[in-house]
Amino acid sequence: MKTISALICGLVFAAFPFAASAQQSAFKIDKITPNFIESPQFQIGNAAHQAPQGSTAKWLEVEVQFESAVDADELTVNYYVALSVPTSTTALVLPGSVTHVNVSKGQELYSVMYVPPQAILKLMSGQPATINAVKAVGIELAVKGQVVARKSSKGGLADLWWTQMQQTAGMLLNKNQTPFAPLYWDRYLEVKPSEH
Repeated sequence: MKTISALICGLVFAAFPFAASAQQSAFKIDKITPNFIESPQFQIGNAAHQAPQGSTAKWLEVEVQFESAVDADELTVNYYVALSVPTSTTALVLPGSVTHVNVSKGQELYSVMYVPPQAILKLMSGQPATINAVKAVGIELAVKGQVVARKSSKGGLADLWWTQMQQTAGMLLNKNQTPFAPLYWDRYLEVKPSEH
């Protein structure tokens, strides 16, 4: 009986690495695209008074294209955006994450996060930023807390460069936290509602 129990335990423990490996191979990050885009402009139809829109400010948009061979109830995308800022001799990393729900398997799945114009101006000491300020973007896909895919827009991943740099949290916003929330519903994965 002890031999059978030991054999079953051995098989169960041997299956764990295989299951983790299979899950990791089910996800692949294809493309990371940072871009500066203008705030969306909305027209309010029968409004007696139109509030001034102000100057068109630039948001930093970071889009990730990936693929999945499996369906997932939830998938978390961790972002690490390295920016060159005037106040530091090294790049500053902006970490953030968004959890998507109802993820269906597919080859062209998209996630996106944004850095608002005011945060950009603060980081750049009042100067407008260009795409050259974005030094690198690291992305991790995670299911139930386990990283299933990882990619960097520049350089290797062996050192996980974002863990070795100064980080400033709270600057990256998911789509639902921005004026882009009502736009592009057919492109981006559904964001998990925040719990109040």
